[in-house]
Amino acid sequence: MRKIATFTAIAFVLSAPFATAQVSIIGGGIAKDCYEAAKYQRTSPGEGEKLCTRAIESELMNVTNKAATYTNRGVLRMRSGRLDAALSDYDIAKRMRPEEGATYLNEGAAHILRKDFNAALVSLDKAIELDSHDLYAAYYNRAIAKENTGDIQGAYFDFKRADELNPDWDLAKRQMARFQVTTN
Repeated sequence: MRKIATFTAIAFVLSAPFATAQVSIIGGGIAKDCYEAAKYQRTSPGEGEKLCTRAIESELMNVTNKAATYTNRGVLRMRSGRLDAALSDYDIAKRMRPEEGATYLNEGAAHILRKDFNAALVSLDKAIELDSHDLYAAYYNRAIAKENTGDIQGAYFDFKRADELNPDWDLAKRQMARFQVTTN
């Protein structure tokens, strides 16, 4: 007789924290200030968004930096609860640089906040396929989406993968502690 592992989550946590990623800007100027506002959160999301908008409207940038600035503005918009505006920025960034995994990672986080877990899975699968720079965060967010669609086993293994990719990050460990793994 074969033993089958079953997975149950001890506490279903819809409000689990999610992860985001910022996209680096090469060079200086307002676009770099936008990136730093998204990464270090030294300004309010609204002030950071204004920096990003000024960079988009007034700075000459190559396509890579312009797409990154849209993604970073999307992160700031997402933090302020402006999810539709964030998703719009991610769409623009994806059209400019469809190979940038961080954009899909952040798009997935926005869908999680909207409780559109199926859309989050599509975005996060793409972030993983593109080997996003913050791959651990893509697996972590996908675990949240999987758990909320009923894929408890898949969620556990994605939390585990996030922990393997970044063992110093405690969020995945805390999420895995909620699971009971039993064999039948």
